[in-house]
Amino acid sequence: MDIDRSILEIFKGACAKFGDRPAFTCLGRTLTVGDIDTLSAKFASYLQNHTNLKPGDRVAIQLPNVLQYPVVVFGAMRAGLVVVNTNPLYTQRELKHQLNDSGAKALIVLANIADTAASIVAETSVEKVIVTEIADLHSPFKRVLINSVAKYIKKMVPEFSFAQQVSFREVLALGAQQPLKDVERASEDIAVLQYTGGTTGVAKGAMLTNRNLVANMQQVLEAFGSGMKEGEEFYIAPLPLYHIYAFTIHCMCLFSTGNHSLLIPNPRDIPGFVKALKGQRFTGFVGLNTLFNGLMLNKDFGELDFSKLHSTASGGMALTRDTAKRWEELTGCVVMEGYGMTETSPVVSFNPADGVQLGTVGIPVPGTEVKVVDENGNDLPNNSPGELCVRGPQVMKGYWQRPEATADTLDSDGWLNTGDMAVIQDDGYIKIVDRKKDMIIVSGFNVYPNEIEDIVSAHPKVTEAAAIGIPDDKSGEQVKLFVIKADPSLTEKEVIAFCRENMTAYKVPRQVEFREDLPKTNVGKILRRELRNEELKKKDAIGA
Repeated sequence: MDIDRSILEIFKGACAKFGDRPAFTCLGRTLTVGDIDTLSAKFASYLQNHTNLKPGDRVAIQLPNVLQYPVVVFGAMRAGLVVVNTNPLYTQRELKHQLNDSGAKALIVLANIADTAASIVAETSVEKVIVTEIADLHSPFKRVLINSVAKYIKKMVPEFSFAQQVSFREVLALGAQQPLKDVERASEDIAVLQYTGGTTGVAKGAMLTNRNLVANMQQVLEAFGSGMKEGEEFYIAPLPLYHIYAFTIHCMCLFSTGNHSLLIPNPRDIPGFVKALKGQRFTGFVGLNTLFNGLMLNKDFGELDFSKLHSTASGGMALTRDTAKRWEELTGCVVMEGYGMTETSPVVSFNPADGVQLGTVGIPVPGTEVKVVDENGNDLPNNSPGELCVRGPQVMKGYWQRPEATADTLDSDGWLNTGDMAVIQDDGYIKIVDRKKDMIIVSGFNVYPNEIEDIVSAHPKVTEAAAIGIPDDKSGEQVKLFVIKADPSLTEKEVIAFCRENMTAYKVPRQVEFREDLPKTNVGKILRRELRNEELKKKDAIGA
C-alpha cells in the first residue's frame, strides 16, 4: 500500500489514464475525468493569479452535490490550499464559527443558500467570495434555462450581496487566461479540515492529511475488492460530498479508478431522486438506513432497473436488520455496512461482500488495528464490551488549533479513542453496542447535546436544559429536550421556534418536556443516561 503519495498525484494519474471516462453526472449533464482536469486547472489558476491566497491557506466550500463541487475541490488542492468542507444547511452562528475557527480566506457558495453567508461574512476572515448558480457547468442554453427557472419561477435564490463577490463563470474565464502551476504538497500536509462536533459542543476541525485520505482511499478499494472495478462502475451519490464518507468514496475511490458517480443534489426529494434513477443501470449505491427506507416506501423505486447493482454500502448510522433484508429482497443486492468517523477519514471497518454479518460493522480495513479498552484504558479480550480504539494511517493528524482536545482523543502511541462502545468478536467482526459519548445521530448527522443545551439555555425564559436522543423509525433517532423554566409563560412552541432560529433543522428538538428538576451527579452534572432510561421504560410500558 503506497500511502505516501499526495492527492494531487492520485488526481494526475487518474486524469492521464481515464481522461475520456465519465466522472460526474448531475441534472442531465456529464463531466468526464478530462473535463474535471481542465476546469479545475482554470479554477486553480484563478486562485493563484487573481487572489492573495497562498499554499496552506484555507478555503471554505459550501456546496451541495452539484458538478461544481469536484471542480472546486480539486482546483483548490491544485493551488495548494486546504479545503474546509462546509455544510450548506448551517445557520449563521454555525457558519460564522467555522469560518473564523478555520481562518478561511475564501468562500465558494451556491447562490441558493448565499444569503446566510452574506449576513455574517463581514465578521469573518473571508476576503473573497465566489458565487455559483446551480447550472453553471451546463451547456449555454440549459444553463440559462435552469438558472432562470430556479431564480425567477421557483424563487429558490434569495437576495444577497457580498463586498468581494465574483461569479464562478467569471472565475473560470479569468483562470483560462494564465497557465496553472500545480502546487505539490507533502503527504503529511493537511488537505482537508473536516469539522465535527464534540462533547464541549464546539465544532472542531479534524486535520486530514494527504496521507490520511490517500491511505483510506486505498483501504476502501481493497475492502471493496471486485465491487469497484476500474472504469466499469456507475455509483449513485445521494450523500453530500461535503461529508467525509461520500467525499472519500466518490471523489477519491471512484474518481481515482476512472468510475462514474451520479450526483443527487437533494436526496430528501424522494420522487425527484427516483426520477433521476429511471433508465439508469447503476452498479453501486452509497447510502444510509433512513435513505434506504425512504426510497423503498416510494412505489416507483421498485420499478427501477437493478440488474447491474452489485454493491450497496451503508454507513453514517446504524443499519437495521429489517431495512437490510427488505433492500436485498427488492434490489437483489446485499447491504454492506461499515463504520467510521470524521477523525479516521472516515472508514475503519467494512463488511466484505462475500461475508456480510448483519448487526456488525464488519472487519477492519487493511492496515487498521482495533482494540477495546475498559474505563482505565486496559485492553479487554474478545467478546467483552469496551471503548473502541483505532490505529492506522487514516487516523487524523489532530484537531485544528486544539492541542488539549487532540491529547484527549489521540494517545502518544497513535491510538484514537472513538468514544463508541464495541465488542470485537473472535472472528474479528466488530459490533457497536452503545455510545460512550452522548452523541445523537439523526439521519446520519451527528448532533451533540451540549451544543443544543448551550443554545437553549441562552433563552431568557430557560433556567436549564438537557437533550437526549430517542428512537425514531424514520431518522434513527430524534432529539428530545428537557427544560426547566425560568418564566412560567414559556411554551413548547416558543422553545422550538428559538431552536429553529439558531440551529440546523436536523438538530431541532422534536419533543420538549418541561421539568421541575433534572437528574444530576453529586457535582451537578446532568445525567442524560437516566433521562434516556426513563424514555425507554415509557416505550416498553406502551409496548407492553
